[in-house]
Amino acid sequence: MKKGTLASQNIRVLFWAELFGSVRFLQPVLALFYFSRGLDEAYILWVLLFWSTGVLIGEVPTGMFADRYGAKLSFMIGSILSIVSHGMLIWAYEPWMFFASSLLSGFAVTFFSGADEALIYESLKESNEENMLDRALGIIQSAQFVVMVFVLILGAIIAKDLTDEQFILLIVLGVVFQSIQIVLLFFVKNPTGQGNYRENPFKQVKEGMLAIKRAPQVLWMFLNITLVFIPTAAIFDNFNDKLLSDAGLPVYLIGGVLAGLSILSFFVSRSIGWITSRISRITVLYVTGGMGVFGLLFVAFYRETLWILLFIMVLLRFVRTVRYPVYAQLANDIIPSNVRATTISLLSIIDSVCDLVIFSSVAGIAVFGFEKMFLAAAAIALIGSLLPIRPVTR
Repeated sequence: MKKGTLASQNIRVLFWAELFGSVRFLQPVLALFYFSRGLDEAYILWVLLFWSTGVLIGEVPTGMFADRYGAKLSFMIGSILSIVSHGMLIWAYEPWMFFASSLLSGFAVTFFSGADEALIYESLKESNEENMLDRALGIIQSAQFVVMVFVLILGAIIAKDLTDEQFILLIVLGVVFQSIQIVLLFFVKNPTGQGNYRENPFKQVKEGMLAIKRAPQVLWMFLNITLVFIPTAAIFDNFNDKLLSDAGLPVYLIGGVLAGLSILSFFVSRSIGWITSRISRITVLYVTGGMGVFGLLFVAFYRETLWILLFIMVLLRFVRTVRYPVYAQLANDIIPSNVRATTISLLSIIDSVCDLVIFSSVAGIAVFGFEKMFLAAAAIALIGSLLPIRPVTR
């Protein structure tokens, strides 16, 4: 990518903003934290369900907000709400408090969802580099993996005894680091023309729906992405630490394993452009979808064998790291500029509906144990990976 352009500045700022905004010292022991405060597998899935409800509520209004007032202001609001939702975990001792925190967290995410892609794509267009969106998103995405190496190791060490005081310290540290993100977001610059949509809100939504109707292949691709992502990332990642602990890994080493996965994700994110220059983006999506199904099947049957579990975790981390940036490039090549964030948010509503259906269904299956839960997850990923993907043209 060219230096000294609007795109290079926004990518650099969002990299650092993502780095500090991704700090969750609680992450390496999140499931253990949930269990220590009285939640079980089914309740944890309900926490995810409320997160998806927050996303569903916020997607369209916040996408419209970004198209009307620019991504920068949208990011600022989302960052503040994210800090508040994370801080609420300090006082979460009853399920309803976890649900409220998760609902607000999901709503906060929507201020970034769609707006970040729109900002980067429109920035790249100003220097005629819009074909490099997947590389740009890979660079920004890699930020969270850089910081997680430090966060995961330190978080697991601090929480080695799994006491409530240790958990609270992890949450407070996360809030402090996430606050730095707000300062960094002041340096984001909206591209020319973004944030100036002033038509009737209903027309704005209608134009977004027409964009999807004119290119239904974008919808099929999105379903392919989301039905693989939900079981391989949203569900699996919430039980990482519990699975490692059950397989015999000491708690203080869990952070080291997850940090190693973050290092892998960093290099994979930075290599997305290299991968897609040698393998077609559609092939990448099909192959990684199959890898996701394979990994979940092995988790169901061999999760208590530590070396197999570690191999599966590497496999699924590669899948979740590669797929979305590749899809984003294909989809944004056809979505119109004036309602880009709104259109992406409309697609994300479908993702939220899928979340609600899948999380509630799998939560019912989870009471029968991990094997049944991950078999159900593998079946969902298989359906998603088989959905047709066709090239997107303008």
